Amino acid sequence: MKLRTAAGLAGCLMATVAAGQNPQPAGAPKAGDTRALEAGAKLLQGNAPLAGFDIYLNGFHPMKDHPEMQVEAHHFCRQVNEDFAQCALFDGNTRTANLNGIEYIISEKLYGRLPPDERQYWHPHNGEILGGQLIAPGLPEAAEHALMKKKMNSYGKTWHVWNTGANGKPGDALPLGAPMLAWSFGRDGELLPNMLEERDTRMKVHTGEKRKSRADLKPLAHPQGGVDALKGKFPRQTQDIPGVVDSQPPPAVK
Repeated sequence: MKLRTAAGLAGCLMATVAAGQNPQPAGAPKAGDTRALEAGAKLLQGNAPLAGFDIYLNGFHPMKDHPEMQVEAHHFCRQVNEDFAQCALFDGNTRTANLNGIEYIISEKLYGRLPPDERQYWHPHNGEILGGQLIAPGLPEAAEHALMKKKMNSYGKTWHVWNTGANGKPGDALPLGAPMLAWSFGRDGELLPNMLEERDTRMKVHTGEKRKSRADLKPLAHPQGGVDALKGKFPRQTQDIPGVVDSQPPPAVK
């Protein structure tokens, strides 16, 4: 994935880093006085705005304008109220993970209040949920199922701001270029299969089993805007996910 607009920009400024790793950002190691300031801040300042980001979701994002640019996204979210959540996105789930994006999640009710021109930025979630791609690592099955039920028919607005490497491609040692609007996968076959297999193996989950366990959520699915936004933009054969339907009917055949 390239989150920049000028080809070769990274090469002019810094070396790239290997994909599959959390890149060490460019810069000198922390000095002793910096570490001392950090220790003092930890004792005296607190981190109240971050304390509520305690919901962990893992899924995948294609870039809307470049669907073959795909990343695994680790979401750490705060549920503000029943209709709105906000998430910090990272390229991993360890202490060395890099912040590389943000996502806001809204309910179907709030999406319905958006001006038509605004809706182009909000991707639907039913495909991720019913397809089994979106998971909540570490939660018991019953708790994860309840969480996914809560997120049915919701929408996300996601911006990725740093290419830190994905799917065998190198990343950048600093955030470069313009942010890129991310989207969701609404059909089987859109997500690169090796990315799903690697995630499932590493996190010891089985997307197919997740999908089966969520079959009871299908009757809750409403048609959503944006399901067909990436239709036909992948070189691979794709298939509809049962229950995942675009809210805009296809044009009449004349």
